[in-house]
Amino acid sequence: MDIDPRRLRVLLAVARTGGVLAAADELGITASAVSQQLSKLEGETGHALVVRTPKGSVLTQAGMAMAEAGEDIERILSVARARMESGANVAGVVRVGGFTSFVRAVVIPRLPTWRSEYPQLQIRIVEDDFPALMRLLRQRQLDAVVVELDSTTDQQHAMSAGMTDEPLMDEPWKLVVPSGTLLTTENIDLRRLPFPWLGVESSAANASVLGRLRQSTSESVETVHQYQDTITALALVAAGEGAAIVPTLALRGVVQDGMDVLDVPGLGTRRIVLRRFDRRRPTSTPADTVARLLRASAAAFDGRSTS
Repeated sequence: MDIDPRRLRVLLAVARTGGVLAAADELGITASAVSQQLSKLEGETGHALVVRTPKGSVLTQAGMAMAEAGEDIERILSVARARMESGANVAGVVRVGGFTSFVRAVVIPRLPTWRSEYPQLQIRIVEDDFPALMRLLRQRQLDAVVVELDSTTDQQHAMSAGMTDEPLMDEPWKLVVPSGTLLTTENIDLRRLPFPWLGVESSAANASVLGRLRQSTSESVETVHQYQDTITALALVAAGEGAAIVPTLALRGVVQDGMDVLDVPGLGTRRIVLRRFDRRRPTSTPADTVARLLRASAAAFDGRSTS
């Protein structure tokens, strides 16, 4: 099987964006070029890789295997770029905004290593909610912001002119319910759970998941309480107050007493991207170095596991 690895980048873009048109926009090429590259890749592999549906493009099992290979190559290249840089020559202060689960699990554990490799590079972390972080980015008080999106409705956070998104990772949404409250975990109907949903702050990506549920049923989707931090949501679930949809990353290292964490088909994924202004400079900047470090850290992280 002789495969041109450059075509994997196109397949990976389709997998991440959910469609040929969106992938073309992300890659800066035409939709026809995307389709041609996919056809050639299918010819090289001898397998159908993408199935087009009214709601977008879905990868086949073979397509998912090839996309995973593309992610492996992307990770290796990110690590190679980071190693080729001279840490002593990268200097400056880079301010990155982000949300709790990503900062806690993916960024903070790597800070000592990055500090050792790049002694003149200072990475400053700002944790806040999405509206506040975007305001700081527009005011140029932050160099980049880690943004969470519901992959099915990822247009919820419109970007300002000149901004770009760099994919970091995708991870599955999880359904969290009070322990023992569901008699069976097969064929769960999210629209008819025997308890209410916990309300989440409107700018959070999981609020869009609840929005999708509201659109898919004529019945009212009741919410009680309102939380901002996932730890609060989990405490409410453990107290029997309702159910919540949370990202896998937020469950890492959390004691799960009093709750059941369930995988539900069709729930979708949380997409995490790095958003910043595209200055199109010909030379690498400290912010570019930090972006590569974040991509490498995210690529090495298993976003499917809660342990």
